[in-house]
Amino acid sequence: MAIIDKVFKAAIDNKASDVHIAPGEPFILRHLGTFIKLKSGTLSPDHTKKIIFEILDPQQKKILMENLQIDFAYEVEGLGRFRGSAMMHNNGLSAVFRVIPPVIPTLEDLGIPEIVRKSLDNHQGLILVTGATGHGKSTTLAAMINYINMNRAHHVLTIEDPIEFVHPLKQCIVNQRQLLRDTFSYANALKGALRQDPDVIMIGELRDLETISLAISAAETGHLVIGTLSTNSAPKTVDRIIDSFPPGEQNQIRTMLSESLKAVITQRLLKGKTGDRMVLALEILLGNLSVGNLIRDCKTFQIQSVMQMGKNIGMRLMDESILELLEQEQISLDVAFANASNTKLFKKYMTQ
Repeated sequence: MAIIDKVFKAAIDNKASDVHIAPGEPFILRHLGTFIKLKSGTLSPDHTKKIIFEILDPQQKKILMENLQIDFAYEVEGLGRFRGSAMMHNNGLSAVFRVIPPVIPTLEDLGIPEIVRKSLDNHQGLILVTGATGHGKSTTLAAMINYINMNRAHHVLTIEDPIEFVHPLKQCIVNQRQLLRDTFSYANALKGALRQDPDVIMIGELRDLETISLAISAAETGHLVIGTLSTNSAPKTVDRIIDSFPPGEQNQIRTMLSESLKAVITQRLLKGKTGDRMVLALEILLGNLSVGNLIRDCKTFQIQSVMQMGKNIGMRLMDESILELLEQEQISLDVAFANASNTKLFKKYMTQ
């Protein structure tokens, strides 16, 4: 048993989301956004290196020493899977591990509304899950693939860095590819994917121009493409995609995106009022004719207004979602106020 396995057991027992290993500190758990230091004693640089190297294979050690960082997955039989990210820094070698739930949650478990499930019934197009790091994008992606796996007879191809949730075969054939183990890059895997008869392509992160371009092309040519971006609102997601391209190509991309975009789901995890769980706030943009026209006509600044008027079909702004959680007493006023863009919406609650 590796030294870190006992720490992972403690993380699961404490319902922690992350484990931090750093020289000069004891083992640290993140629980509901706060840190818990274990009584393990201070770790030296040599100790942290030994702990991390113990769970890496020779190829991973080589990549770490060459690139000074590496993302990887680690599995403990009977305990679960963990997504690791190791890095060199001024004090030595550190690592952060995300605890991956042993069971893939359903969309219902996560509180994802019905309109998102309906968007997954599209046979082609682009669906994006966005939000800051640590706000559950990978979990939502896994729940989406799980929904398709349970309801459709499709070939699902995933490209991940690293593989987090492992999908068993249900209704679908699911092939999961991991960067640097099964393919060299997202772009490399996407180029091959179009010749591998996929119905659904899941991309862990649209992190560069080539990957974004290939994803949009795949969405246009008869595939349902699901991916993530680290943006904090649906309108900014659209702008981010368009701005990734050189000015001379942006008109063409606007046209392609206006036709292929089916949904943008932006999510944020907020500390619940009871203090024992995190609550999901969602912003939802649906790619209808009005939104498509705004994208094509360089009027993305008006998308927020369309979302406000589109409540009846399932669209919502982040502030509206936060206000709803406050009214349902799932979050406190302080949390709502800290996360709102337009704090005027919440001022009527300040005197209560």
